[in-house]
Amino acid sequence: MTEVKKVRLPNKFEACIPIIVLLGLMICNFLLGWGQDPHIPVLIAAVSACFVGGFCGRNIKDMLAAAINSISESMEAFFVLIFVGCLVGSFSWCGTIPAIVFYGLKLFTPAVFLPAVCILCAIVGCSLGSAYTVSATLGIAFMTIGQTMGINPGLIAGAVLSGACTGDKFSPLSDSTNLAAASAQTGLFDHIRAMVMTTFPAFIIALLGFTAISIFGETGQFDPELVNGLSDALESNYQTMSPVLLLPVLVIIVVAVVKMPAVPGVLLVSAVGCVFAVIFQGASFNDCITMVHYGYSTETGNELADQLVNRGGMDGMMWTINVALIAIGFGGIYSYIGAVESLLGKLIRNVKTPFQMVAVTILTAMFCIASMCDQYLGLIVPASMYKEKYDEMGLSRNLLSRSMEDGGTLWSPMVPWSSCGAYHSSMLGVSTLSYLPYCFCNIVNPVISVLTASWGGNLLYADGTYTTFLGRLKQGGVAAAPEEAHEKALKALEELRANGTYKSLK
Repeated sequence: MTEVKKVRLPNKFEACIPIIVLLGLMICNFLLGWGQDPHIPVLIAAVSACFVGGFCGRNIKDMLAAAINSISESMEAFFVLIFVGCLVGSFSWCGTIPAIVFYGLKLFTPAVFLPAVCILCAIVGCSLGSAYTVSATLGIAFMTIGQTMGINPGLIAGAVLSGACTGDKFSPLSDSTNLAAASAQTGLFDHIRAMVMTTFPAFIIALLGFTAISIFGETGQFDPELVNGLSDALESNYQTMSPVLLLPVLVIIVVAVVKMPAVPGVLLVSAVGCVFAVIFQGASFNDCITMVHYGYSTETGNELADQLVNRGGMDGMMWTINVALIAIGFGGIYSYIGAVESLLGKLIRNVKTPFQMVAVTILTAMFCIASMCDQYLGLIVPASMYKEKYDEMGLSRNLLSRSMEDGGTLWSPMVPWSSCGAYHSSMLGVSTLSYLPYCFCNIVNPVISVLTASWGGNLLYADGTYTTFLGRLKQGGVAAAPEEAHEKALKALEELRANGTYKSLK
């Protein structure tokens, strides 16, 4: 009779092995200048996770099934990535992205460029609900405009992502915003209102930082010859260079306003780009197929112009999609073998205060993204681990959802081997480590969340009461939560206030 191997959780050392493998390879890649992409290091880490799981009694078929299940849960995101490639290809061919650069060169100056980029990306990100689309459209254009002004590309990318990620978080159309609310089982707009307490101050600080750099810092030197050369190359490369080419950007905003789902919305806007290419640039039906599949390709005689227009197409997204497939599969295996539970499971038992709860949630979200390489797992895993603890402490479920996003969504673009970091790096043409120090909003947001919680500020309770930035208790609206969980949280909150652990309204 075949003996069935007993399944157990990996110990802490075993749980760390895949992370050590991944970080070791990535650090060597950086320090030794191997110049390798993150695909194979993440794949090797996934294989090492399978070895750890096998040693702990897990079946290889079950581990592969966990990887496939994790990928299937993110399938809509893969379709969005593919169709964003189609959008960029059609926008490059019809002249929309070049037109943004062409007219932007006439409007922007180095003194206002960075804060303007941050604000515009936030507005469009909120309208679209997608930092990905902002990065692939406005981000590409602003990177080119900024380089003509001699501004550090990492600084430009930081401004783009600070604005785009802020807008993404505040948008009811955002997949990550909806996922965070759903995972924590709270209301979508309850979740968005909670994020105002931490993300909006972080955005204002970032905006002040970019403004200060623009006024007092060394942003570069405006080169009119470079600007004129780029403008001339763009104008001569297209049959039409007119403000009417900016209209597809308005179509994106209309699609967002009518709340069209992401996949059909991006496809529709891609089709609009194709129509504009036919009308204004003389493209044929065959050209339309080429632009959405392979993107736009030409030689303008200007290096900056070539970098701007020669991009897009679903084929051009495969590098990023390959990273995402491997990374999300790795995350599914790592979670399935119980590595996260082994490393962090006992930590929750020592949490006694709301400050500790917020800090642990944020750090767990960061850890999940760094170890599992995917922002969606950085939202799902902390919710499943901690939501009952929030109820036991009388805290509101939208405090959980907000903390997950503070450490999850904003952190993911700064992890080089994550699918999100790889995507933005590829779109903006800047390495993750180059723009990381300038993602002011992404860096400051979790700091504000943890710091204010340390003195009792920005906390949300199950009965609708909340504390202000400075810790003053006020009455607000009750956030949505499952009925049984809400009753449990209210009872716990009443007991904690009765014994003096929490403040009460006077």
